[in-house]
Amino acid sequence: MSRNESLHFINIAHFFDHFFLLIFPTAALAIAPAWNMTYAQVLLFGTPLYVTFAVGTLPSGWLGDRIDRLKLIMVFFLGCGLSSLLIAISDGPTGLMFGLGLLGLFTSMYHPIGLAHVTDIGKRTGRALAINGVFGNMGLAGAAITTGILAKTLGWQTAFALPGVISIVIAICMYWRNLRHSKKVTIQPSLKQDNLIITQRRVQFVVFGVICIAALFGGVVFNAITISLPKFFDERLINVAGDLSWIGASTGAVFAIAAFAQLPVGELLDKYGARPILITLLAGQIILLLCLSQATGTLALGLALLLVVMMFAEIPITSWLLSRYVKSNLRARAVSVEYTLSLGMGSATVPLIATMHKAGYGFEVQFVALAISAAVVLVATFFLPQEDHITQS
Repeated sequence: MSRNESLHFINIAHFFDHFFLLIFPTAALAIAPAWNMTYAQVLLFGTPLYVTFAVGTLPSGWLGDRIDRLKLIMVFFLGCGLSSLLIAISDGPTGLMFGLGLLGLFTSMYHPIGLAHVTDIGKRTGRALAINGVFGNMGLAGAAITTGILAKTLGWQTAFALPGVISIVIAICMYWRNLRHSKKVTIQPSLKQDNLIITQRRVQFVVFGVICIAALFGGVVFNAITISLPKFFDERLINVAGDLSWIGASTGAVFAIAAFAQLPVGELLDKYGARPILITLLAGQIILLLCLSQATGTLALGLALLLVVMMFAEIPITSWLLSRYVKSNLRARAVSVEYTLSLGMGSATVPLIATMHKAGYGFEVQFVALAISAAVVLVATFFLPQEDHITQS
């Protein structure tokens, strides 16, 4: 299978990675009444999903630098599909948490493996990352819409079972596709460094340090918003409380529209570099989070859309920086460190949100805290080198 052909499967894998991760937050709204529990109680059951997602990232990065990445993507599709089916047949919290834990483990494979491949293509890395990012964001949108509709009409179990079956079918198709090619091209890091800037070790450490800070505090913002947005709309949108189809549609529409924000950012990265773009996006996020802490109705929907647009637009920036300052044969591990930090904070976000809801601290408090987190990343961004402008065409 050629590198370009495999890129199509990797983009699809990004779609399903985010799709599987966002099924549960919406499905939790349907599981709670079915099991006679509160939303906060059910949301805590999702903790294993995000914990194993974070824990599995480092070993996935190690594997991604040593094993044919396409084979690992096949394992990703197969494992996610089987885990999702296991969740669908669970009849209580224990089975649900076990299935979610397995799902988190397999979904952790994508980012260090898939992004390492995308950043290894050489020129126009920003554009490639942006296109790949759109697939991931559309997965978020698809999960919210599909889960809301399926959970309301066919039950929350179907919301897990159907994408699980599709994922298994894709794994089989990939395996069959490989069998048809006698000359297989393994997805190993290339020896080319077309996109790499050779800099002082101190600058490389500074850049990686900023990336780690962005992963920690930016991870809190991203995970908190994507996980709690269905609940935010449930509380703040007028006349939609408890209507899963409308909540899912609203969340999905926001994610779908915002998904394409990465495309212009990808082009801008290849022209102007990361620093000015990241500063602009973070400043906008801080303002919007503070406004959203009090917004309701149509205003809340509009501001949430702008916030998610800026969040999604930010996604390819750190991967782009890694492609500029980290050698190809180390990128999977570098990405795995970044995502371990981000997802580690993300795994803590779920019980934190549930605890704050239970204690009566709503979004008026939560969003102010998220604005402070975004401000920490903004300060760190000023330490990025200003010489990261692009000369490639």
